[in-house]
Formats: sequence, structure tokens, C-alpha cells
Amino acid sequence: MRLLRSRRRRPVGSWRAPGRVNLIGEHTDYNDGLVLPYALPQGITVTGCRRDDDVLEMHSLGRTERVDLAALVPGAVTGWSAYVAGVAACLRDAGHPVGGAALRFTSDLPQGAGVSSSAALECATAVALAGLYELDAGGEELARIAQRAEHEYAGVPCGILDQSAALLCRADHALLLDCRSGAATHVPLRLGDHRVLVVDTRAGHRLGDGEYASRRSCCEEAARALGVGSLRDVVDPEAAGSLKDPVMRRRVRHVVEENRRVEAAVGLLSRGEIAELGPLLTASHASLRDNYEVSWPQADVAVDAALAAQACGARMFGGGFGGSVLVLAHRDALADVRASVDTAFSRRGWMAPSYLETTAASGAGPV
Repeated sequence: MRLLRSRRRRPVGSWRAPGRVNLIGEHTDYNDGLVLPYALPQGITVTGCRRDDDVLEMHSLGRTERVDLAALVPGAVTGWSAYVAGVAACLRDAGHPVGGAALRFTSDLPQGAGVSSSAALECATAVALAGLYELDAGGEELARIAQRAEHEYAGVPCGILDQSAALLCRADHALLLDCRSGAATHVPLRLGDHRVLVVDTRAGHRLGDGEYASRRSCCEEAARALGVGSLRDVVDPEAAGSLKDPVMRRRVRHVVEENRRVEAAVGLLSRGEIAELGPLLTASHASLRDNYEVSWPQADVAVDAALAAQACGARMFGGGFGGSVLVLAHRDALADVRASVDTAFSRRGWMAPSYLETTAASGAGPV
């Protein structure tokens, strides 16, 4: 992208990073496993310019915050600005000559819906600072830097899925990412007469309350107990039977079987067998509900209601504990799916969900 120059002769530009939907492969990324996300057209846009000092200025929704980059340490900034400042700090720690900047953020992503607005914020910041300071950093490196920022500055021990999806995805493709090797394969996502509908259940999406971290630590403990480097090394779900803790056994079973489901999903997509993907999605949801225990009541009801309306399959996605459900359905069934979910929510006195019919878009870059 050619940077424009303001009247003070500072580089100015705009960049955008998308949200994502993870088609299948949940809670496998931090276990060195397989994931299959795609990027959304909706995302976060940042317009920025360099500053002459070492101050990072962040503006969003009428609020402006400033931080001295030279004095920035984890815990010094909280809230949404921690994601932004954390990326700048981690770029500097990685040896990139990033100085001050004034960044203005806008978003058309639904907040709290589990479509990874946090990673979009991090990755928009990363590509903006890389552009402003003409950094020699590719998408894979920026994804790792953004992940580190979320770990150290936002306090969420996430895997690499969301950042990789935001930076590496291609239009009309899902991204098969091997979270151990980093190998990324673009898998054509040809939906034909089918559609992927995101149902925002309006249940708040929270990962920083310790539940997400406890799942990760449980998996790490299970890997040690099984004598492997990570749960990616476990190929037989029955191996979990040797663990004494029943909770740990369920966690391991989910991870091992979810990796298998990702592999099966890639095979179906490569053959254009879209409808056959449905049972894999529904099986993933059952495992996330029963084995990994990260689902929530609205997600379970939305899945059941969608299936009752002849959806091919449905599942929660994202870290869990709130957020959204994805539904795969024939386009002619979409109205019935929405009506069924609306009715199920209304009967329980819950806030009506919102819907987003999705397509696969490109990853982060200049606009």
C-alpha cells in the first residue's frame, strides 16, 4: 500500500482485519491440533499515522487513550487498549523498530458474539504498525506476535487459531491450519445451495474469567500424565481411559476426536459434499457440551431448534461460555431455521438472537 502524507508529512494509511468463523476444530489449537476457520467480510478498520514521539494514541467510540511505549509493561493498560498496546510492545520486543502512532479504530463486528473481535483488533493493529513503519514481517510472524500480546497483555492464554485466520485466510476458502507445524492449506469452501448462518445468542462471551485458562491447563496436565508433548500426539481417544480423573478423560476425548473431525471435514469439502458436513458439526457441539463443558444454555437450545427445522448440522464455536452458534442449512431452510430458533428463545424469555449469513473473505491488509 502506498502511504499518503499528512500536512505534517507523517505516513497515513488504513488497514483492516476480519473477524472469523471456525467451521470446525475447537479448543484444538493450543493442543497443537488442527483447525478450519474462515474470515468474515466484517472486521475492524484502523486509520493511523506515525507520531514523532514514543506515544501510542488509541481512539475508538469517542474515547482516546495514550500510553508511553517505553514504559509499557503487562498490566499497565487494561480493557480494549491492552490488546492494541500489547501488539506494539510485542513488535518492539521482537526487534521491530516501532515508534509512536496515532490509531483510530472502527468496527462492524458484533461484540461479544465469539467471532474474535479481540484478534481482529490485534491483527488490525499489527498490520497498521507494520505498514506505518515498513516492517519486514509476514503474516505468520504477525500472528505469533498478536497471540503473545493477548497472552501477556490481555491475560488470555489463547491458541493461534484466531490470529492466523485474521491474517492468512483467502476469499472463498477455509484455512486448514496445523497448529503444531504452522502449515496452512487453503481449502475451497464451495457452499452451492447451502449457507452458513451465524446465530448470535446474545449471551456474553467471556474468556478472561479463568474457565478458558483452566481448560488449557487441564489439557497440559493430561499430556504430561500420558507422557506426550501435547494432546496432538494422542491418536486414539481410548488412551484417555488410563487417566484417573474423569474430567481429564473427557477433555482428552474431545481434543482427539475433534482433530479427527477436522480431517474428515477437509475431505468432505475437497469432494464438494457440503451437506454431509452437518453431522460432523453436530457431533462437535455434543462433545463441546458434554466432554469439554464450554457450551451454554442458549447455544444448546439454538442447536436443537435449528436441527428441528431441518438444518444439516449446527454447533457452538469460539472459546465458549457465551457467543454464537453456526448453522449449516440449505438456503430454502434458512427462514424455518430462524423461526424455530426465535420461537425457542421466546418461550424461555430470552433476548431474541441476531443472525448473520456468512461468506468467506480475505485476511488482513490495507484498504
